[in-house]
Amino acid sequence: MLEKILENYREEELLKADSFDDAIIGVAEDMNEPLRLVYSVKKCLDILCKEMDYDDAIEHFNFNVAGAYVGKQTPIWCWDVFE
Repeated sequence: MLEKILENYREEELLKADSFDDAIIGVAEDMNEPLRLVYSVKKCLDILCKEMDYDDAIEHFNFNVAGAYVGKQTPIWCWDVFE
């Protein structure tokens, strides 16, 4: 997905979350804001669960990933995890 996005938005500077390229599901466009990458939380957790158990992955994601604001281009986290 990332390759297709980069191909279609060559002029844009996109802010990526390290290690989560496979969790990208699209982009968010708003005329008043910079283009932002959109990530699937479920896919992010799947990636983290390769290194830790699910509870630790949730805690790590909430605190270290989704909890990090890095400016107007901070990625958007699509909460698609409902069990």
